[in-house]
Amino acid sequence: YKRAAGVLSSLALLFPTRIKVVEHCFDSRDAYRSWLIDGQFRDKVLDPRAHSHTSSPFTWISKRATAKPLTKDVTSFIGGCDDTLEYCKRLCAPVEDNGPQAKMLNDEYTADHGYDYDLVVIGGGSGGLAASKEAVAQGATKVAVLDFVKPSPAGTSWGLGGTCVNVGCIPKKLMHNAAIIRESITADSAAFGMPSSPSTDHSWTTMRENVQNHIRGLNFKYRVNLRENDVRYLNKLGKLKDAHTIEVTDKKGQTSDITAARVLIAVGGRPTDLDCEGGDLAISSDDIFALEKSPGKTLCVGASYISLECAGFLAGLGYDTTVAVRSILLRGFDRECADKIGDYMKDHGVKFKTQVVPKKLEKVDEDRIQVTFSDDSTDIYDTVLVAIGRSADTEKLGLDNVGIKVNERNGKIPTTFEQCSVPNIYAIGDVMEGCPELTPVAIQAGLSLSRRLFGGSKEPMDYKNICTTVFTPIEYGTVGYSEDEALEVFGAENVEVYHKSFIPLEWSISDARSHHQAFTKVIIDKSDNSKVVGIHFLGPAAGEVMQGYGTAMKKGLTFQDLQDTVGIHPTSAEEIVTLSVTKSSGADAAAGGC
Repeated sequence: YKRAAGVLSSLALLFPTRIKVVEHCFDSRDAYRSWLIDGQFRDKVLDPRAHSHTSSPFTWISKRATAKPLTKDVTSFIGGCDDTLEYCKRLCAPVEDNGPQAKMLNDEYTADHGYDYDLVVIGGGSGGLAASKEAVAQGATKVAVLDFVKPSPAGTSWGLGGTCVNVGCIPKKLMHNAAIIRESITADSAAFGMPSSPSTDHSWTTMRENVQNHIRGLNFKYRVNLRENDVRYLNKLGKLKDAHTIEVTDKKGQTSDITAARVLIAVGGRPTDLDCEGGDLAISSDDIFALEKSPGKTLCVGASYISLECAGFLAGLGYDTTVAVRSILLRGFDRECADKIGDYMKDHGVKFKTQVVPKKLEKVDEDRIQVTFSDDSTDIYDTVLVAIGRSADTEKLGLDNVGIKVNERNGKIPTTFEQCSVPNIYAIGDVMEGCPELTPVAIQAGLSLSRRLFGGSKEPMDYKNICTTVFTPIEYGTVGYSEDEALEVFGAENVEVYHKSFIPLEWSISDARSHHQAFTKVIIDKSDNSKVVGIHFLGPAAGEVMQGYGTAMKKGLTFQDLQDTVGIHPTSAEEIVTLSVTKSSGADAAAGGC
């Protein structure tokens, strides 16, 4: 016992951020065996080796340091003296280079730092919540999350969970699904033998109430989940006073200070306002999902995926919907696919005003809005929704107090491996410069960072080949390079594109749908064993189709691998593994029969 404890204590001095030794001593051998065997501590440890252990020491790894041993905290069983010494040898052994490592600056963290918290996360969105819980799982004992929602300019507020759950992915997908249900009734019912004219009247109030009830349930679950994972939730607004001190303000305006050895900024972003006369009459994606009454005739300003998604489900629910586009649709996405989405949406009932921006909004007829566009045309709408971009929510974070500079254009924080210019302050998610603005990216980055900060990992977050889906009326799933990007990066001589247009089986007998076509293409690098560098899919359930291909891309998928894969029939996903027509051949890319 003394030998094992002595070696572990020495390693704890060498690696204070990785090891903390807690000794549980007993007055006699009988007392020790009474606790271990009669008290059934060993029997409740999952590792079967522990069930027959009788000698001293009994060594295990725990989620946290507690005065009383708790089996629920045991993450792994090490063993007795010999096993403990072997564990110490492995810990000190040179590690083989198995890939890229995150080389971070020393933030001078020690287990006995003396601050209120090991880690304070500013921002209770998906990334911040994931990082806080993982920090505790990796050994941090004092972790807090600050989350305080500042109402939108239109007065909308929400609960714990950040943009995704409250005013982003979750309500958007539910309302998108509502539009799909209505479209199925109107477009498909007759062809499949259902009543030819069922009611398609839509109740915005009912949908909104059910969506918001679901969100409130998630808000509650997040709070419970933090408590269960020993993370303290503080419903307060945080502002940095120095590198380790945060001024917090509660909803009554009362302020106090808390201190932390490490600070993680995960405040995300907020919609960019419409900069024109009367721009304050417009709402944003922070407001649309909580509107008390139906939006009615709606103008969506912007060609971003948020604007097109909102326009898509509003039109799908039967509302008169127009999109004002300054230049091109879905900048940053594959151009061919973006154009196909635009064509589909026009046929879906969405109107487009191109090459214009609003220059004036004014109230008319009491609560309607007249919009004057840059081409001097005018129209009157019930709702104007602006979705022209987002900026990081860093303006009042106190970054100037600690010397952290942001990108003046979007407020985002430059980092290296999520570490800011001040070594003990970190950033993840939409607030970080160069980070894809996607919820799963923020979550994965938060997990990866906490494992490095508190678990000894050196593995960096991998921001390459990340799948995403745009939930427009025809869904668009993508991973990897767009065609234009591939041509620029790899050279036209090294790029080949396999493509296909096809009619999904479920559309084939519906007169309202059969004139539409889904589409997919795979982009390969011919100079690297025909490695797949981009996959694009337009069609039903695009997100479900694309997820598995994203895993394959991370593993170095080649076009031959796709050809060797047996498809699931009859599905739209199989069209990707049956591609054979190249763009360079000039052959017809339309799919044939079964």
